Amino acid sequence: MQAAILKRLNKEEKGFTLIELLAVIVILAVIAAIAIPLIGNIINKSKSDSDVATARQIYDASRMYVTSELNNVYPESKSITLGEIQGKGYLDKELLLPSTKNKLDGTKTVITYSDTVGTLTSVTLKDSTDKGDTYLASEVLKGKKESPTPTPGS
Repeated sequence: MQAAILKRLNKEEKGFTLIELLAVIVILAVIAAIAIPLIGNIINKSKSDSDVATARQIYDASRMYVTSELNNVYPESKSITLGEIQGKGYLDKELLLPSTKNKLDGTKTVITYSDTVGTLTSVTLKDSTDKGDTYLASEVLKGKKESPTPTPGS
């Protein structure tokens, strides 16, 4: 009997047992279940951040437009369209909304001011399919979209 045990110990066994393989599969499944939603959130956040950066670019171009073309007098309508800015060459005519990769609509993309001295209210980005969002002054100036504050009980 001792010979059989010694023979078995000296025998080189190669490969993994079924339990070891199942344990590895379970570990990989748990990692995937955690990682996939996180990756999705990262992608959505980067799209949103790209849109805010585009809004900031449009806002900065509107300020240059007002300074150069309107002698630093903001319009009475308190808004400027992307088309006006593009028409004077302050931005490329083929400006895309990063989140959708569609061309921004020159009439629906609007920079809104609260007064005629140039206090920014918001920047509304709309693409050719009418998708987009409105970014508040604080978001445009900070460079990131503000998260909605959770309501109590939600």
